[in-house]
Amino acid sequence: MLRTVARWLLAVLLVTAGVLHLTTLRRGFRIAVPDWATRMLRTDEDTIVVVSGVVEVGLGAALVALPRERTRVGAAIAAFFVAVFPGNVHQWRTGVSAPGLDTDARRFARLFLQPVLVAWALWAGRGASGAGGVSGAGRLSGAATPSR
Repeated sequence: MLRTVARWLLAVLLVTAGVLHLTTLRRGFRIAVPDWATRMLRTDEDTIVVVSGVVEVGLGAALVALPRERTRVGAAIAAFFVAVFPGNVHQWRTGVSAPGLDTDARRFARLFLQPVLVAWALWAGRGASGAGGVSGAGRLSGAATPSR
């Protein structure tokens, strides 16, 4: 039950953040994209913000819509959080403000949230039984079981 609630909360967080990347806070997120990211990816800030927003919406939706892929989706969400972490570090080091991160203290505190998000994604992606993407009730019937 707790894992299910956590999974849905994470999904809502991701979808909401993704939609905000695509709509009202898009400009604020563009400001926070480091110059090195645009050079490395050979694109502009807006494209990076749009793609990350689409990825967030997709991952959030997949976390609750694809129960058989839950473990993989949780790992993909964790990888996404790791991938954007250098941008969080850059934002803190350069003092660039973004929505909700408009002070040095908030930007610094945000760095410590990232490992929590990674752990949350991995934990939420585990099945109810703790193994695989689905709980025992969701597994295919007729699967081979060890005999005694």
